[in-house]
Amino acid sequence: MKIKELTEGERPRERMMEYGAESLGTGELLAILLRSGTRGESAVDLAQRMLALAGGSLVQLSRIPVDRLRAQRGLGGTKVLPVIAALELGRRFMAEESRQERIPVIAPAQVYIMMKPELKGLETEECWVIYLNAAKYVISKECVSSGGLNATIMDCKRIVASALDRKAQALVLVHNHPSGNPRPGSEDIRQTAALRAALKPFSIELLDHVVFSDDSYYSFADETVYRG
Repeated sequence: MKIKELTEGERPRERMMEYGAESLGTGELLAILLRSGTRGESAVDLAQRMLALAGGSLVQLSRIPVDRLRAQRGLGGTKVLPVIAALELGRRFMAEESRQERIPVIAPAQVYIMMKPELKGLETEECWVIYLNAAKYVISKECVSSGGLNATIMDCKRIVASALDRKAQALVLVHNHPSGNPRPGSEDIRQTAALRAALKPFSIELLDHVVFSDDSYYSFADETVYRG
């Protein structure tokens, strides 16, 4: 069954025009991106089947390789590309919304919100540095290393050099724990101490080290786990 064969009240496009996008379910919004279904399967059915592959989660859907999605019945060719584009636009929207350039970074909650677009949903560890000026305003942020499921190794010399290049007066270290437990391990503690020691001769402050997980974070400055 195609969308045009459904009653007007069941058509996602018509309902969106009349009641707004917020009136539609996730599967219906995906169906609008897919535009049409296949023989015997509406766009809504196709979208629901695609969403089921990800356990109903858009975060999990964004993790599925494009080739795997395109291998699904009815999603071959370029059909799934609008969905991939929409997910990427959503990520970029969140990145713009969370920018803190005009607000001094003084709390780990700000760091957590800022880094959500970069780190949420990752299955491997990444280490990022947020470079700050003397007033604690963001100069830039940079991914300095990426690793496996349980570890990533940062290069203190590289971070110091980048901080000097940017004329940073302070920085915040951020890395994620894909396991979901944000508490730091012994290697996290060791690397934090090593970076602080490397920055000290240049009078650059390590303001915090925030360990990120999808629904919580740990702040070395506060030494507390916060649940999001």
